[in-house]
Amino acid sequence: MAQVEIEEFIEQNRHLATLVDTYRGISESEKHWKARREFLFRNINDFEDPHIDQLLALSMVWANNVFLGCRYSPDLLEKMKEMAEGIVVEDAPVFKTRDEIMKNQKR
Repeated sequence: MAQVEIEEFIEQNRHLATLVDTYRGISESEKHWKARREFLFRNINDFEDPHIDQLLALSMVWANNVFLGCRYSPDLLEKMKEMAEGIVVEDAPVFKTRDEIMKNQKR
């Protein structure tokens, strides 16, 4: 969803937008929340009660991977990649593994 599409979605689904906004973590920055919120909007129709907790967990896993560099199983990463397709995160950090750092130091 582009920004315009998100705004249209919110206008058409005000009750859903209000619900999603309750899921923001107290320590989430505006940048992190904006991206995770888009992830939730893109996928919320695929997760109905009582499975909304699964979507919330996946959204946190995705955000942790993008913003903190957390690593997860290849299957989970592939699922998140599919769910987040089209989400653009500006100025996302780039992380290197310990092995990549050690390899560069040996040169």
